[in-house]
Order: sequence, then structure tokens, then C-alpha cells
Amino acid sequence: MTIDVMTFGESMAMFYANEAGELHEASSFSKALAGAETNVAVGLARLGFRIGWMSKVGDDSLGTFILNELKKERVDISEVKRTAGRQTGILLKSKVENGDPDVTYYRKGSAASTMSIHDYPAEYFKQARHMHMTGIPPALSKDMKEFTHHAVQQMKKDGKTISFDPNLRFQLWPDQQTMVHTINEIAVQSDWFLPGISEGKLLTGFNTPEEIAEFYLNQGVKLIVVKLGKEGAYYRTAEKDGYVPGYAVEKVVDTVGAGDGFAVGIISGLLDRLPLEEAVQRANAIGALAVMAPGDMEGLPSRDQLKDFMTALGNNQKIGG
Repeated sequence: MTIDVMTFGESMAMFYANEAGELHEASSFSKALAGAETNVAVGLARLGFRIGWMSKVGDDSLGTFILNELKKERVDISEVKRTAGRQTGILLKSKVENGDPDVTYYRKGSAASTMSIHDYPAEYFKQARHMHMTGIPPALSKDMKEFTHHAVQQMKKDGKTISFDPNLRFQLWPDQQTMVHTINEIAVQSDWFLPGISEGKLLTGFNTPEEIAEFYLNQGVKLIVVKLGKEGAYYRTAEKDGYVPGYAVEKVVDTVGAGDGFAVGIISGLLDRLPLEEAVQRANAIGALAVMAPGDMEGLPSRDQLKDFMTALGNNQKIGG
């Protein structure tokens, strides 16, 4: 089997509140799949790419749930391992009328956190054209951090392109200094780096998208795309740079998963050999679709849905939500 994009990380069973309000006041929850890397995997699979996802899940009912959901989305899980004696991670998420929901994790010591270099399936990764990763796995454990560095080194050695979304999760790191050092250590080894503007400011100490991009460009990153929320995105390579305006969204339903949707747009656009500006425009469109839908991946479109959305609405047009 040939794989277009390989990714790895932790998927969790998400229990999200059915009524708006504080998380501790919620009385009923629905279950769904969650995890930054699996959001990207599912988004790319819906666009017709062949996707491989590698991880560990517990030998429990929630591990079975995760694997079944990914099978439905046609994500290849042939190298996922089940671990007896370790539980699958869980998260609880509040329901909001707009903006950012409250999220609580129960993932310490999870099955995925035990992934180590010894679990790395070299031939499986080697067959992929591209690898996407986030800054979450190296925060989960020492073993996962080593796995992450090993995967980067091996894929670079094999001549594969690597995209990296920092996806900063402050609560998973021992301190900010460790987080910044570790993320930047990985970022400068990636080909396509995708920080949000606030993440870029924190990671570099600079304030503008141009300065943030220059910081990483000078360290060998080939493409930096800084996400600017509703304003769109700024991109820079050694040859050119520019701003691509976003899609104005009238009502934000749920912001979780927007950055993952953006990554889907960049990766799919570049693998489809679109001009860079068009790839960034696609990323803005999928990010907009993501925030207009509840849950992490409900808004991730098929190719037909994406085409219809981008054809019907130009940049900066109001979108009902």
C-alpha cells in the first residue's frame, strides 16, 4: 500500500456536553473522536488521500471505538497497537454558543503515551510521501518525545516532506521554557511550519507575521504560514510572501479543530500541486467550515463540499452560521 500522508499521535474519546454552560453543570454528554492528528487524517481522507495513522490505544471499549471510527473514515490503522493494562485517553468538552469551549483531559499514563522508538514502523513510514505532525506528542511523555524526534530524523533521511503544527497545549508541558525549546527544536527541522499568530509570538518573541516567518526561514524552514484567524493567513518562502484574506464567519460555533482544518487545506493543496496562494486560500476555507460546525471534525468537507463552498463564496463574504 502506498500512503500519501503519514501522521501519529494520540486519539481520545471525547465526551461533549449536550447543553451550553459550564462543564461542571452538564448533565448529559455525547461521544465522538478527538485528537489533532486524527482530525487532519480524517480531513485528508475525506478529500481522497490515502492516510496512515500510527499510535497506541488501550485494549478497552474506547480503544475499539476509536479504531472503528477511523476505519469508517478510511484511515489506515494497520500499525496501531493495542496495549493491555493502559487506558485510552478521554477528554470532556463544554458546549458554547460561540468561542472557545472548556476542555478537560484525562490522558496521563494513557496507552498512546507509552509509544517509544521501539514501536516505530520504519517501512510503514517510509512508503509515505509526506508526514504531518503536531507539538502534542512530544508533550505527552519522554518516550513520545523520543519517538517524535526519531520520526523526524528518519523521514528527513528518506527525503520526505514534513509539515508541523505547533498546536500548543500549555497544560501538557512542565513549563513554558521547555515547551518553547522543544517546539522550536522540531519546527526548524520541518519543511512547512504552520503556527497561529499568538503561538508565533510566544515561540519567537516577535510580534508580526513577517518577523515570525523570517525567524524560521533563516533557520531552514522552506514554508511558513502564520494563521491569523478571521483575517486569513500570511505565507512566506525564500522566493515570495503575501497575505491571503480569510472567509468572514457570521457565527463561530466551535473553534476546536479550526487549525487542524487549516492544516488539511495546506497539505492537500500542496500535494495537489496548487499554487501556494491557492493552497492557503483552501486552508482558510476549510478552517472557516470547521468553526461553523460543532465538534472537532464535523465541518471537514469532501472535495465536492469544498468546491461548492469556495465557488459560492468569495473571500470576505459573510457566511451565515
